[in-house]
Amino acid sequence: MTKPAPKDWILGISPYVPGKSAADDGRQLVKLSANENPLGTGDAARAALVAATVDLATYPDPGATKLREAIAAAHGLDPARVIYGTGSDELLHIAASAYAGPGDEVLYVRYGFSVYDIAARRVGATPVIAPDADYATDVDALLASVTEKTKVVFLANPNNPTGTMTSAQDIARLHAGLRPDILFVLDQAYAEYLDADEDDGGLELAKNAPNMFVTRTFSKIYGLAAERIGWGYASAEVIDVLHRIRAPFNVTTAGQAAAVAAVNDAGWVEASRVHNRKWREWLAGEVASLSNHGLRAVPSKANFLLILFEGRLTAEAAMKGLWDEGFATRWLPGQGLPNGLRITIGTEDQMRRVAARLRAMAEAA
Repeated sequence: MTKPAPKDWILGISPYVPGKSAADDGRQLVKLSANENPLGTGDAARAALVAATVDLATYPDPGATKLREAIAAAHGLDPARVIYGTGSDELLHIAASAYAGPGDEVLYVRYGFSVYDIAARRVGATPVIAPDADYATDVDALLASVTEKTKVVFLANPNNPTGTMTSAQDIARLHAGLRPDILFVLDQAYAEYLDADEDDGGLELAKNAPNMFVTRTFSKIYGLAAERIGWGYASAEVIDVLHRIRAPFNVTTAGQAAAVAAVNDAGWVEASRVHNRKWREWLAGEVASLSNHGLRAVPSKANFLLILFEGRLTAEAAMKGLWDEGFATRWLPGQGLPNGLRITIGTEDQMRRVAARLRAMAEAA
């Protein structure tokens, strides 16, 4: 050997591709490709973050004590069983690292979050993809895909990149159908966009189920994507294992302070939820009016729409046409969706301009 050789399974990983913020010619675009909050960050969270930058020489609280207590108080949880990470991505990765490895299988649904594949391959496990049901999660297909090698099941709810929602009844049925030695990771990155009666019951399950791990993030509705803060909840035994391999001091002092303020700013969350629901449904209606041109929006409960292009106008052409209008969206051929364009719900003006451009392109195709 003349140089270090990576593990074979590492070379099988396709690196994560973030949403574009510029066109191919370098023009900066309005970013509707990463599901960020178009309203920005709440005043309380922003003020707390700035105030916490006074001391930059001291390590942050390694136990994120105030953050765990704030999360627990908001959701009726045990703060000792709240874990925190560099975004929820870190938590997804360490879940796979702790419970899967070479010879094991990690299961998720087709059109699931692309990090699941990376997390599985990173530890040498085999990713297994269950069939979908018209872009939504098929619980029966997931259960049928379980083998004696299955060690982790990932499921995003609402799902990314499709926006589809799995009911509380189906989440409970999926959990009940898994062997107790399989870790069920329920990724709730978009849960705050749901109305109260749409809750999938994941956190309630995690209060008593020893093999349930729920993850959430501050990157979406809370408008703190730049700070990379996620959290999760599971049994004391699972949390103990995950703490052993999470990065130390993984959430900054300013990030912890901003997240505490964000958790307690219910008004900001509600305003963001209401805005998102209004303009998501409006854009879905505009897309439905173009169905005779082959456009279809997958029903979404998240802060984006997956638009399918099944007529003469292609998703790639639509993406480039929206560049000309000044917008970056997410084209998804790498996730098996060459006919799909994921568009983050933006401001009223942005949504009206996007819809007008889509109509013009569809009618001209």
